[in-house]
Amino acid sequence: MPRQRISLADLARIANSGQDEHRTEPGERVMAGFDTSGISQQAHPTVADLSECLFFSPGDGRIWLQDQRMVLLHSESLGSLRRELIDSIGLDKARGLLTRAGYVSGARDAQLVRQQWPDADPPAAAMAGTRLHALEGVVQVELVHAAYDAVTGAYDGEFLWHNSSEDDEHIAAYGVGGAPACWMQVGYATGYVSTLFGRLIVFREVNCRSSGDPHCRVIGKSAELWDDVQQDLRYLNAQAFVGASAAADGAVPVVDLQAYAAANPGTEQSMVGTSSSFNAACHMLHRVAPTTATVLFTGESGVGKEMFASTLHRISPRKDKPFVAINCAAIPETLMESELFGVERGAYTGAGASRPGRFERAHGGTLFLDEVGTLSFVAQGKLLRALQEGEIERVGGTRSIGVDVRVIAATNVDLRQAVREGRFREDLFFRLNVFPIHLPPLRDRRDDIPLLMSHFLAHYNKRHQRQVAGFSQAAVKAMYNYGFPGNIRELQNLVERGVILVSDGEAIDVHHLFSSGESLAQDVLSLAWRDGGPATLSLLGARRTAAPDEAAGTAQGTSKSGALEQAELALLRQAIRRSGGNLAAAARDLGVSRATVAYRAKKFGLAV
Repeated sequence: MPRQRISLADLARIANSGQDEHRTEPGERVMAGFDTSGISQQAHPTVADLSECLFFSPGDGRIWLQDQRMVLLHSESLGSLRRELIDSIGLDKARGLLTRAGYVSGARDAQLVRQQWPDADPPAAAMAGTRLHALEGVVQVELVHAAYDAVTGAYDGEFLWHNSSEDDEHIAAYGVGGAPACWMQVGYATGYVSTLFGRLIVFREVNCRSSGDPHCRVIGKSAELWDDVQQDLRYLNAQAFVGASAAADGAVPVVDLQAYAAANPGTEQSMVGTSSSFNAACHMLHRVAPTTATVLFTGESGVGKEMFASTLHRISPRKDKPFVAINCAAIPETLMESELFGVERGAYTGAGASRPGRFERAHGGTLFLDEVGTLSFVAQGKLLRALQEGEIERVGGTRSIGVDVRVIAATNVDLRQAVREGRFREDLFFRLNVFPIHLPPLRDRRDDIPLLMSHFLAHYNKRHQRQVAGFSQAAVKAMYNYGFPGNIRELQNLVERGVILVSDGEAIDVHHLFSSGESLAQDVLSLAWRDGGPATLSLLGARRTAAPDEAAGTAQGTSKSGALEQAELALLRQAIRRSGGNLAAAARDLGVSRATVAYRAKKFGLAV
């Protein structure tokens, strides 16, 4: 059952009516009540845990906070944007826009915490927002008190903000004024806590450095506990600024493409992705779907060309007609003509009955020609005639048969280069290249890797009747670090392998995924947190991850130095397994430093 979605306008109406319509879906973990007066700073997720979700990939210009792409910006540039907004649209509208932007950021961080640490204690999950806000360089948060009653839904919290980047820029531009100015930070706090608890909790800044106070102080309460919450909700509601929808009547936004395909399923598979390159391909798919134009999908093997082709058919006016696919590389050259155009009885030895070809079977619908670049010159010429004339002739036949077919072709070779080298007909290339759509390799859409991992995990849990808990942090890092020469098909196979190897209730670790010689490139960095010192960037493992049998062999080799090392290896393995690959947590479990655990793991050849 899909999770209920709620907009900011809906939240405002809920606050007005005093009714909580944002109910928890069945099976969703309910956040229990708490009081943070005695919370431990070591409760998970700690700053060290959160810092390990931050990945840097300078080689391809990406930074991630788990599955969300991040950008490292100068605070001064955000201050310049803030000034431009205030000067161009006015202070009130600029405040609303920045508050809503902060709300989105806080809501996204809350989703990260709920997904990555579903069993975290409620006060620790609530405090993780303050730690993330600090980790992102926005503000240092000091807890005064926070309490939540799960029965009544009442929340009450008070926090102090130090070193606010938003205050620094506002004061630099406008000096000390008479009103609070930490608008994005207030929006972040509201978005984080509201998303975490599934009900509207509004934060208000009552003291601010921008208004002359020594530090910023914010108070958060459930919306119904505020007497005048409408003033706060006014900045969360985009209606006053945006006005009427700019979309044309009847226009379908690109984001509805996947929903449409899900509502009109042709297969159990679905398209998954949020990256810009994936959305660009979906946009082009949506543009060409209502037409009858020939579409050519290009891209490496495993990027999902057949998935895009079937989706194009499902969202086209031909969706109720046949979708016929043929892999041109799998058909011998001597049989290609009869497969495409059909055969009459007695046309050759063994042709005991007449049968239609793929063109006739796809009449009124869509014909998908996969690996079209492998066709021989003879087959290319006959295909060209069928496309030009809209009619075919069966092998051994004497009459032409008219066909109404939309052709979709796909190839993993450069057809322009093949034309230049004389391996592909130029006239057929131009006939197929009416509307080309290039599908990017997975290495160019790494933002989609966590989504694809979760999608295939759910798929194979259901298919193999397993209950695998998820992925360890080390496994997520390794997947980010991997080049995926086989693209989505390879990722799918890796996840299925992990689901088969791991036991129910456990998390998939690195050695479950990479057990057949895959190489991890050394181009992604992560924060290495040191207790009592600053975090530093360090490269993720560049060596090939050892298979379980190889790891066991390494362990046996090291055990020759004595029983002490054997016992040390066993303890280290257990601690790393219990912590789900989190070296910082394993180090706390063993009572040693993280550097010691990392050194020992490398010494014994353990996959981390």
